[in-house]
Amino acid sequence: MVLIRWQPFQEMETLRRQMDQMFDEMIGVNHDTFRTWQPAIEVQDAEDSVILRAEIPGVEGKDLDVRVTREAVAITGEHRYEKKAEEKGFFRSEFRYGKFQRVIPLSVAVQNDQVKADFKNGILTLTLPKVEAAKNRVVKLNLAQQPAAAIEASGEQQANTETNDVWESQPTEPAAV
Repeated sequence: MVLIRWQPFQEMETLRRQMDQMFDEMIGVNHDTFRTWQPAIEVQDAEDSVILRAEIPGVEGKDLDVRVTREAVAITGEHRYEKKAEEKGFFRSEFRYGKFQRVIPLSVAVQNDQVKADFKNGILTLTLPKVEAAKNRVVKLNLAQQPAAAIEASGEQQANTETNDVWESQPTEPAAV
């Protein structure tokens, strides 16, 4: 028989951490977000480009480093601390200072040498043109002129012959009947 030393305070601390974690998960608090700040982003997939907007308040353009590859955008910057002399004794600040970084993966490949950037009022807007292969190509099928057997034989797309729906696809040759 092995004797194990009972450590009640360590067990209580473990229980307290587990309870804190459970309550934090219930109300949606994530302690990792309190440790490092990352800018909030919006990504919009336009027809010929991807528009990325990042909210970076309180940072000047000279303190930002934006790097764009074909697959991702990396935004690095720094909130600089301004020293203020307070003579009355107490000074309180809840602002975040220091470096931050955010890497945003892109869903399509972009032409990283033709990116347009605008930084105004704390909002960084990047217009990232898509590469030609990634642009959506829409092909309208004229179902009235194709025989019904060719539509069934292709098997790649479903068609509604009454409404002449438009389908997104790569141009293909019709199946031989």
